Amino acid sequence: MNPLEIIQKYYDPDQKAYYFLLHHSRLVARKALEIAQNVRHLDPDMKFLREAAMLHDIGILFTDALKIGCYGHKEYICHGYLGREILEAEGFPLHALVCERHVGLGITAEEIRKNKLPLPERDMMPISVEENVICVADKFFSKSEHDLREKPLEKVREMVTKYGEGKLKLFEEWMNLFNLS
Repeated sequence: MNPLEIIQKYYDPDQKAYYFLLHHSRLVARKALEIAQNVRHLDPDMKFLREAAMLHDIGILFTDALKIGCYGHKEYICHGYLGREILEAEGFPLHALVCERHVGLGITAEEIRKNKLPLPERDMMPISVEENVICVADKFFSKSEHDLREKPLEKVREMVTKYGEGKLKLFEEWMNLFNLS
């Protein structure tokens, strides 16, 4: 499978959204492969990891994120399950799960219900090693046109704190597992 071919089915290479998606995805893929090197003993599938990292944000196109050239009608938090729908339709169900499960640090059905999030009410928590790696790698990069560089770990921790103490604890567990602390 060629992630770029799938992206180009949905994104015009001349559009702003294409630039942000591709640039961000390449950075996340590079970081994910770097993290995976630290956990070779967990036998991550490097080919799948690269493909899924390149496609993890494919659903942003259908969200209302004007600063990055996305003119959809859904809230940005929806990009994960929207990406899942795209990749399931393309015949890539495992890649699709990465899309849905990487948002935040994963979202539980209880959190969706409690916070009245505009998401299908189901658990969207990363499970596989590859899903966890991509979820972590994604936190090191934003899609801001003003800052496309890797965030320092302390900035990532600050950002994760807004998701709550439980998510920070989970993030710290992943940092230890991935030898990134």
